[in-house]
Amino acid sequence: MFIYLSKKIAIPGNVRLRCISWNKDQGFIACGGEDGLLKVLKLETQTGAWYEEMINNRNKSVVRSMSWNADGQKICIVYEDGAVIVGSVDGNRIWGKDLKGSQLCHVAWSSDSKILLFGMANGEIHIYDNQGNFIMKMKLNCLVNVTGAFSIAGIHWYPGTEGYTEQDCPCLAICFDNGRCQIMRHENDQNPVLIDTGMNVVSIQWNHCGSVLAVAGFQKATTQDKDVNLVQFYTPFGEHLRTLKVPGKQMSALSWEGGGLKIGLAVDSFIYFANIRPDYKWGYCSNTVVYAYTRPDRPEYCVVFWDTKNNEKYVKYVKSLISITTCGDFCILATKADENQPQEEHETESIGATYVLVLCNSIGTPLDPKYIDIGPLFVTMTKTHVIAASKEAFYIWQYRVAKKLTAMEINQVARTRKEGRERIYHIDDIPSGAADGVLDYSKAIQGTRDPICAITASDKTLIVGRESGTIQRYSLPNVGLLQKYVLNCRAYQMSLNCNSSRLAIIDLSGVLTFFDLDTRVTDSTGQQIVGEQLKLERKDVWDMKWAKDNPDLFAMMEKTRMYVFRNLDPEEPIQTSGYICNFEDLEIKSVLLDEILKNPEHPNKEYIINFEIRSLRDSRALIEEVGIEESSQFIEDNPHPRLWRLLAEAALQKLDLQTAEQAFVRCKDYQGIKFVKCLGNLQSESMKQAEVAAYFGRFEEAERMYLDMDRRDLAIGLRIKLGDWFRVLQLLKTGSGDADDTLLEQAHNAIGDYFADRQKWINAVQYYVQGRNQERLAECYYMLEDYQGLENLANSLPENNKLLPDIAHMFVRVGMCEQAVIAFLKCNRPKDAVDSCVHLNQWNKAVELAKNHNMKEIGSLLARYASHLLEKNKILDAIELYRKANYFFDAAKLMFKIADEEAKKRTKPFRVKKLYVLSALLVEQYHEQVKNAQRGKVKGKSSEATSALAGLLEEDVLSSANRLTDNAWRGAEAYHFFILAQRQLYEGYVDTAMKTALHLRDYEDIIPAVEIYSLLALCACANRAFGTCSKAFVKLESLETLSPEQRQQYEDLALEIFTKHCPKHTKKSDLDGLLEGGEGKLPTCVATGRSITEYQFWMCNVCKHCVQAQEISNYNFCPLCHSSVT
Repeated sequence: MFIYLSKKIAIPGNVRLRCISWNKDQGFIACGGEDGLLKVLKLETQTGAWYEEMINNRNKSVVRSMSWNADGQKICIVYEDGAVIVGSVDGNRIWGKDLKGSQLCHVAWSSDSKILLFGMANGEIHIYDNQGNFIMKMKLNCLVNVTGAFSIAGIHWYPGTEGYTEQDCPCLAICFDNGRCQIMRHENDQNPVLIDTGMNVVSIQWNHCGSVLAVAGFQKATTQDKDVNLVQFYTPFGEHLRTLKVPGKQMSALSWEGGGLKIGLAVDSFIYFANIRPDYKWGYCSNTVVYAYTRPDRPEYCVVFWDTKNNEKYVKYVKSLISITTCGDFCILATKADENQPQEEHETESIGATYVLVLCNSIGTPLDPKYIDIGPLFVTMTKTHVIAASKEAFYIWQYRVAKKLTAMEINQVARTRKEGRERIYHIDDIPSGAADGVLDYSKAIQGTRDPICAITASDKTLIVGRESGTIQRYSLPNVGLLQKYVLNCRAYQMSLNCNSSRLAIIDLSGVLTFFDLDTRVTDSTGQQIVGEQLKLERKDVWDMKWAKDNPDLFAMMEKTRMYVFRNLDPEEPIQTSGYICNFEDLEIKSVLLDEILKNPEHPNKEYIINFEIRSLRDSRALIEEVGIEESSQFIEDNPHPRLWRLLAEAALQKLDLQTAEQAFVRCKDYQGIKFVKCLGNLQSESMKQAEVAAYFGRFEEAERMYLDMDRRDLAIGLRIKLGDWFRVLQLLKTGSGDADDTLLEQAHNAIGDYFADRQKWINAVQYYVQGRNQERLAECYYMLEDYQGLENLANSLPENNKLLPDIAHMFVRVGMCEQAVIAFLKCNRPKDAVDSCVHLNQWNKAVELAKNHNMKEIGSLLARYASHLLEKNKILDAIELYRKANYFFDAAKLMFKIADEEAKKRTKPFRVKKLYVLSALLVEQYHEQVKNAQRGKVKGKSSEATSALAGLLEEDVLSSANRLTDNAWRGAEAYHFFILAQRQLYEGYVDTAMKTALHLRDYEDIIPAVEIYSLLALCACANRAFGTCSKAFVKLESLETLSPEQRQQYEDLALEIFTKHCPKHTKKSDLDGLLEGGEGKLPTCVATGRSITEYQFWMCNVCKHCVQAQEISNYNFCPLCHSSVT
């Protein structure tokens, strides 16, 4: 930062001032003086104008200090006798307290308004909560080993309203009149930053963002009788920035302006104002201003990359930002390394590197980070190198950025470092430049008696300044020490001109001097030495920039004026406070950072100012006033490519082609020379004027000239070059002749592209339709989700059109299987159609397509997908897959498997029956499928009976490996009769229940025998058919699956029953007589369980099971398979 005194205002009546305060928002300045005088004024741009005067006549007032909290809602007032009052903003008293035996002199609120600090007259500081309860005394580390009387000079707690420069940044400043100061992170900080200012302090204050602490006081001058007034400026970490000397006898107070750009000082009966030029973290690269600022809601720096050409900005948040350095198209962000972020081995050869240099492009994209172990206090960069220096050593990194590489390749380049691309040198080393240096961070640890204070570099030279005034010059890229020079000042900022022949130096006090690096002079001893200090010296300089294209041109900022120098001779100054971005082509680009950072989130292009230097202004004036021939002589005497280009442009305007060509040759503008040659070949003057108008960007004028010449084709060509297709279309439609159809289509498509790029798909569709651009039309329909339009487009395309596969894939992506299949088949891709059906689980369609197109792989595909489902235990999904694909036999096998497993669990018989029924139904569908297939084969050759027989024969061959098809309904029958017998038993139809249970004897392979014969014994016993009951018990006792205990229980139960009842069955039914007659097995009624003896009965169409004729009228569905009764 740089600071200088700018204004002085006298207080009427020579009243001695005691305090001063500057309102942060409105800009009013209040100053208090002796005899209770209070004056309020507002500083205007030019003069200090008095606004009002308020006089406090309460001379006996004992108020010693007061402080508002951070949000301005509470005020704490302390009195000398120990009284404390806390009030609200509306004037109400919140609480009051009398601190007995305490003599108060200072008060401060914490940033969260929870803590109050009271400074005592004896130098102690007491910590209270916001309700006035004592907590503890503060430990004052800065007063250790201090003797003698001292008092508190100031307490200021920065409230964090503009954010912090770093996480956990010190913000509580306490200073004593003996010059000792401590800056704490919070009220209990055990490790504060300690400062000895070396002067008697009277006042302290933080600036608006907590980045600079101003300490005002005076110092006893050793050679003079009077004291010297000083203001010293420190960072929150105690680093000394600047010292400002202030005239007058005694300074009593200071106050910052709201934006931190001015400071007011109360000295005797005067107010002095000093302007401050902050060291903003900023840079300029490739039309982009890069600047950083802090925000209260984030702990990081907010770094903004503002493209001034397109007025676009890119924001990046960076923790612990140290500096921003720019060159060409790139910038370097120097930061502290994040301790929580693990570093990869290849990033650094030093374990635990503490700093990072991040190479970014002009939109803030990180291209290559380098972890280093030296503090980058000073950073400079050229088009090929980045140089970072601590006080003892400097690090050189030869960076490489390939513009045409992909992001992945850039990342790969960044991770592979060739030997010698990174080097480190100690400041006391004398490198020869012959061998590459090594990356040895141990050099950075070694101390030096003469630390580094500034660095700068060009493409071929590196300059390092040391605190003693020594300047060391190194060669680049091979670092070799070429020369040492001695200056009579300590450099703060250095800059090399474009050919590295001169060095500009700004010292700590703002004095600008120049040093010629190559001049050989003879000193007083007669020896020839290299390098000479030039005679030019300027004071109060805070910024300077060499021209990029002229080694004798530079611009510098002196207070609020910009001077341009040519050969050390100044031009008239320009009033501005901007920071110089760029000096090229006799134009200076300056940025008003002060204005931008008042509202950093919304930078305005008005804050970028371009200045033309005098030679450019004079040349332009000469051309306008005296003509081209006379001006060319002036430019000949003051040659510069920019001036020659100016002359060439002026000559073109007047169609002086010879002068224009010569001027373009002098400024090496090959395109300009070619343009003049083309103009020379034109015969028409009006045509030449139109071409010149287009060359200078006056396109409307050029178009009008072409149309006046009846050359609509040239007007259209001009608009095509400009990409103004709307105007092209307009010209094509408004012309008298027929428009070229090809050009019309091109215009419509280009306008369609314009709307598509902006995602205005509806507008794009209209133009693509007219431009017959089917490919882009398909894309628009897809983005609009207009699938009907997409389908219509596909239908309108001819077969095998190259666009059909793309449209089909669009349909697949949104699950529209049918449309996708049609599109694939239309372009003769049945395999893709089948794959789409499989992908969308339309297996029916997939199988049908595969069969129609004789594709063999559908079976294996189904099997593979089914096995995948079975691996995931999704058996029902696999069954559904086979069923949809008409693979009924495979589905039935899986369903039987599920039914068998469910039957083994012995859970719900009704569920098991349903599963067996489903399995049997699948088998029936399989039978039907085989019959239909055979019927199709023998159609027209033989009778239906023959085809049915052929189907059965084929089915028998196919199912020879698995006999499921023969007895598909056995499982369903078994559980049907099992359930029916129990229902009949519980309903009291014991005889019918026993007869139904007798049928279960045929199903011992499905239902466990113990359950069958237990049920039979129970039904027979209930029916008093003890003979049948006895046979059931005999069967039960002979079962091998029973345990001895179970068998004994059955024997005991049988003994108990048959000791009371004789095991004989007295009843004999008609059924038994029939069976004894040996007429063969009769069909069983699935509704009652009885055998059917009648000749008329009902048979189910699906399961082929029978029901007695008189019983079927009670049912709407088949009792076994639940199909409808017809």
